[in-house]
Amino acid sequence: MINEPAVDLLIRKLGTDEEPVSRYALCVVAAKRARQIIEAEKNRGIHDFTGRDKEILAACKEIADGQVIIAKD
Repeated sequence: MINEPAVDLLIRKLGTDEEPVSRYALCVVAAKRARQIIEAEKNRGIHDFTGRDKEILAACKEIADGQVIIAKD
């Protein structure tokens, strides 16, 4: 379970005060970003993952930092 960054913080970062995102939307965005990170690591030839954050945690940190946004269709 990821405790930091907090889920409530991530939901606030992805949505707005007028239109907050759901926990489901947060899960979808974080999982998609984590898959992108994994694919990028494979393309760079990175095979040793010891001592590093998991990709899902890296994705959540990017959301908390405001580096990931939701594009509405």
